[in-house]
Order: sequence, then structure tokens, then C-alpha cells
Amino acid sequence: MLKYKSTAAAVLCALLAGCAVGPDYVRPTLPDSKSYSPVPIPAQVQTDSNVTIVSQKFSLETDIRGDWWTLFQSTALNDLIEKSFLANPNIEAAKRALKVAQEGVYAQQGFFFPTVSANYTPTRTKIAGNLSSSAPGIQGDGTLIQGYQGTPANEGGTAPFNGSTLYNFHTAQLTVGFVPDVFGANMRMVESAQAQTNVQQLQLQASYVTLATNIVAAAVQDGLLRKQIAITQEMIDANTISVDLATRQHKAGFASLLDLSMQQSALSQVKQLLPPLQKQFEQNKDLLRVLAGMTQEQEVPAFNLDTFKLPEDLPLTLPAKLVEQRPDVRVAEEQLRAANAQIGVARAARLPQFLINGSIGGAAANFDQMFWSGSGAFFQLMLGITQPIFDGGTLKHREYAASEGQKQAAAQYRATVLTAFQNVADTLHAINTDAQALNIANELTRASRATYDLTARQHASGYLDRLALINAHQTYRQALLSQSQAQASRLGDTAALFQALGGGWWNRSGSNQAVDVAVNQ
Repeated sequence: MLKYKSTAAAVLCALLAGCAVGPDYVRPTLPDSKSYSPVPIPAQVQTDSNVTIVSQKFSLETDIRGDWWTLFQSTALNDLIEKSFLANPNIEAAKRALKVAQEGVYAQQGFFFPTVSANYTPTRTKIAGNLSSSAPGIQGDGTLIQGYQGTPANEGGTAPFNGSTLYNFHTAQLTVGFVPDVFGANMRMVESAQAQTNVQQLQLQASYVTLATNIVAAAVQDGLLRKQIAITQEMIDANTISVDLATRQHKAGFASLLDLSMQQSALSQVKQLLPPLQKQFEQNKDLLRVLAGMTQEQEVPAFNLDTFKLPEDLPLTLPAKLVEQRPDVRVAEEQLRAANAQIGVARAARLPQFLINGSIGGAAANFDQMFWSGSGAFFQLMLGITQPIFDGGTLKHREYAASEGQKQAAAQYRATVLTAFQNVADTLHAINTDAQALNIANELTRASRATYDLTARQHASGYLDRLALINAHQTYRQALLSQSQAQASRLGDTAALFQALGGGWWNRSGSNQAVDVAVNQ
């Protein structure tokens, strides 16, 4: 007897504890990458020594700050980003999506526990006398039904013929149901739901990083457009003065009509540059308002391109560590984890399903008699086992589909990793070429400025005509426009590098603190 009891206890423990069918998650093997280029990446990006923007150097030991945008040393930019974190509706939507996912995990975990429900049903019934086979209120043995409130019996013990029966009846029961997770279907479903929660956590952090990067880019663009509009307006003003002078000289007979026409043509060409710049400027301000969660009648800060400081020390994460830091790579891995768990869910559906159900309660005409063990009390205990036998291949093919979905997610994960490597490599190449472009732009600006100064002196001395002066002036101003564009590109691509390396979300503190997803999970 003891042997049978031990066996039964072991079987019961196995039913309650369960095991998880399906494959456990294993990270796929990734390409063995140690660099972002076939040739060594320069440790330092040199810039012309005559330029106020300093050279930059890369460091493998430098971690990414959670507030990396502060390295540009713009108080207006810092304030706008912090306000945007609180006001941007996309951040709020990402937070709510995270809460939805978390509640889904809690709901799925509830299936590990039994369900308990209570039911109480009082009834009052009247039975027509002509439908009863006996006198109303009288039981088969001639006694009065408990709780009977109809017409009382005569003194002789008889009741009126066809009298109605009116009585109360109470039923109360407590039901407990439990579905043991024998083969771990619910365990795998919780694993999948938790992976989706991790996806939402990482996407929230990615929203912060993306928002900060977009605001930095828009702020730099704002400063660039303000500078380009100012330079263009100076060109218009200078050409307007030249046209006025040429007009007076033409009227006085000192300038030909051709000279006047060339001045007017040069002025018109410069004026054509201004409307597109003004259009971009206003649209960029509209974008800044949206990013900051503002309405369009509100004003955003004005940024000066020359006040941004280019960070000198740049982090450079190795590829092996990048996969742990990039939110999009981590999202792809969590989606792979969820797809892997779905194989176990589909496989468990093909195995026996167990159900334990029990109820206890009472039923009686009088409330205080419901739970008398000898009369109204009752109980029920049930164990159900269901094994699918034939379903037309539905469950089998669902498992096959889950397996293929896992393979698809694995391929998408590897593709995301390769894209992340490409993103970093593109940004590094952009930073290097931006420095070269800025050097060339500075050389061109200095040369064109020297040419313009010499031309102006020779024109004043009568050695060169007005056309040469106009061309020299236009060349110099165009060089200034190119120089400002190269300067803005360096700033923007530097911000893009911080985003490409993960954005430092694991170092964020305060109200936007990094999520509880371990870096080495």
C-alpha cells in the first residue's frame, strides 16, 4: 500500500510541477567580426589647424553617456531634449505599450494558479396545484414541505384540492479548477509574453535615443539654415548695392547697359537661393515643434551653428559588444526568443491535457440547513484527461509553422546584426570624409576670401572691371555656404554615431531610467 501511495504522490507532483517541452532558447551563432572595416580605422580624425572645430579621436574604452547630447555644450539643446522626453506623445505611447505587455505577462502567469469561484443561488418557486400529483405542500409521506407557504392543511391533515405549492430553495457552492502545466505550455507562453515585454522595454529606450538624435539633427539644421540665410541675405544686399551703383553709373554714362544687365542678373541669381532656404527653415522649425510635443503656434529655441562644440573623444564599441547595446538588435533577439517559445506551446498542444475540478456546497429549502452533512451538503471531485487523436493535421502543422517562424526570426536577427554593423561603419566613414570635406571647404573659403580682397583692391585701382569683382564676391559667399554645410555635417554625423552605437540607454538615470533588461541576458 505504501508503494502505491508513493507512486501516486510522485505522479501528482509531476502533474503539478510540469516540464517545458520544446527547445530552450540558444542565441544563434553570429559572424566573427572584430572591426567595421577591412583596413584599420584611424584612431584620430584630423582637422585643419586653422579651424575652430577640433580634431576627434576614437576610444574603445569610452562608454556612451546616457546624456551624450550634452557633449555639444548647448544649454538650449539640453533643455529642449529633456522637455521633449516628457511631452513627446510617441514616448507616452511607448510607455503605455510597455504597460500593456507587462499586464499581459501577469495575466498569463495567473494560469499557474487554481481558479476559485463561489456561487449562491436562492430561488422562490410556485407550482400550480393542477400540475402536482399530490396535495400542495405535502410530501409523499404526508408531511409538510419545509418552507411551504401555501394554503395550510385542514385540521384533519388534508389540504384543499388543487391548491398551489409555494416554496424557497437555496443552493451555494465553492468551485476550484486547476489546469496543471504538465508539459510546460503555459511556461512557454509566459516566456513568449515576457520576451514581448522586453521588446516593448527596448523600443521605449530606442524611442528616447531616436528622439534625442532627431532633435540634435534638427537643432543643427536650424543653426545651419539660419547661417545660410544670413550669408545669402548678405549676398543679396551686396548685389543690390552693386546694381544701384551700376544704375547710377549707366545713367551718368560711365557704365554700359551690358554691365548693368550683368549686375541685375547676378542679383536675381542670388535671390533665387533665398526662398528654398526659408522654406526649409520654417519646415525644420515645424519639425522641432512636433518632436518637442508642441503645437505649431508655440516658439522653439533659436540655435547658432557656431556655438555647438564638437565632442573630441568619441566612443567606439566593438562589434561583439554592439549586439548587446543596440536596441534594434536586442529587439530582434527578443522576438526570436518569443518565436522559440511558441514551438513549445504548439508541441504541448499535441500532448494530453489535464484538468482538475472540484466543488463543495449545499442545497436546502432553508438557508441554515444547506451545509448539514446528512441532508443538503454535497461535493464533487473530477480529473479530466484529454488526448487529441485526430484533427486533420491541424496541431502538427501548427508546430511546423512555429518551427519555421523561429527560423525566420533567427534569419531576421542575423540580418539586423549585419545592418547594425553597416550602420556603424557608414557613420565612421561619414565622420572621416566630413573632416576631409571641412578641410577642403576651409581651404576654399580662405582662398576665395583672399581672391575677393585682391580683386576688390584692384577694382578700386581701376585694374579690374566690375564683372571680376562680382564673380569673386559670389565665389567667396558660395564658399561660406559650403563651409557651413560641411560644419553641420560633422556635427550631425557625430550625433548619428552615438545613436548607431546604441545611444547609451543603459546609462540613463532619473525619470527615464534604463529598463531592467540585463545587458548580458
